[in-house]
Amino acid sequence: MIDLAAAETLPEALVKAYQTNPQLNAERARQRGTDENVPQALAGYRPQIVASLSAGLQAVRNLLPDNTVQSATLRPWTIGVTVSQILYNGNKTANSVRVAEFQVKSGREALRNVGQGVLLDAVTAYMNVLANQAQVEAQRTNVTVLREIQATTKRRLDAGDVTPTDTAQAESRLSRGLADLNAAEVALAISKETYAQVIGQPPSQLIAASTVDNLSPNALASSIDTANHENPAVLGATFDVDVATTTISVAESSLLPTLSVQGSVSRQIQSDPTLSTSATDQASVIGQLNVPIYDGGAAPSQIRQAKELSSQSRLVLEQIRNQTRTAVASAWVSNEGTKVALTAAESEMRAAGIALQGVRREAAGGQRTTIDVLNAQQDLTNARMRLIQSQRDRVIASYTLLSAVGRLDVHVLNLNTPDYLPELHYHQVRDAWHGVRTPSGQ
Repeated sequence: MIDLAAAETLPEALVKAYQTNPQLNAERARQRGTDENVPQALAGYRPQIVASLSAGLQAVRNLLPDNTVQSATLRPWTIGVTVSQILYNGNKTANSVRVAEFQVKSGREALRNVGQGVLLDAVTAYMNVLANQAQVEAQRTNVTVLREIQATTKRRLDAGDVTPTDTAQAESRLSRGLADLNAAEVALAISKETYAQVIGQPPSQLIAASTVDNLSPNALASSIDTANHENPAVLGATFDVDVATTTISVAESSLLPTLSVQGSVSRQIQSDPTLSTSATDQASVIGQLNVPIYDGGAAPSQIRQAKELSSQSRLVLEQIRNQTRTAVASAWVSNEGTKVALTAAESEMRAAGIALQGVRREAAGGQRTTIDVLNAQQDLTNARMRLIQSQRDRVIASYTLLSAVGRLDVHVLNLNTPDYLPELHYHQVRDAWHGVRTPSGQ
């Protein structure tokens, strides 16, 4: 009997994976790093302020026109502040900001895609443990029955009702059953380790899971259409096209003039080697216009390169759309196939159970041999194993379809966990003018 207090459901396992999975947390950190591209690009709109201070020791010996020598030891030092502001750079800053924002959007979709993969891995790990536990129990039951058959056969051999061949057949099937039990126990141990890797802790008492067919579109055509609008791989590739297209404009800015203004104030003490002044104060405002004429062909090459990369991104988008369409169709067909397989496995299980009971009654009446009973028992065990596998495949297939259309997330699954919001960090750092500590305090 399952202890409900210690039991764990599939939604609870998904919550643990969503909160603690290192792959997903690493992707979240990567996305936070991508967010910083935006304030870095926005820095192009802001002034650059530099303060400078220099000091030293200088020996001076001047020969004057009247052949007299003037010498002194100076201790020059200079302090100044320079403020630079770009007024126009061919819209490079504006387009760089757009590129950074598109990168953030693409990164969010990549994060969502990894999140879907982690949740699907968690479902698979959960169902593997659940199925392997059921298979171990099925094999243990099979071994118990085979031991009973072997004991019964030995008693009948002693009574002269069967031959040594029957006993050997029973022993052979028992050995096979023990080997199958060992294989099932090995598979269970492996699946438990995989579960701990994905979920974050070893499995406890798992409860049978249900499908999520009600969360997916009810037709193949609508599933494909939904995937084109919601699948994170497709959306991410769409933003990658925007990134590549805008990068062309960033490269083209190298051919346009740059206008900037620079203001500075400074004070120099004992910096005049002629010894005519002891201090100098300066203040200036300088405007500068740079017009590129020829750079050896670097800028045109960068523009052509950006155009080719933009073409590549469009082709990649089309490739991902085709792959997504294929994945959705495959997931849809597999999901429908598991329904048929499960129904067939349930029917096989019922029929094999009835057949075994009939064979045993007939064997007790002398109408069946030991091998007939053994074969019927093996048929029942095989049917039970196929039923367990079908139940596992049925649940995983429904989640796989949900992932293919792009809806395998905490909102759709209504998981009891706070959602990780990448937008929160983005807004925390977007307009940050200073400070080296991250919003998390690092």
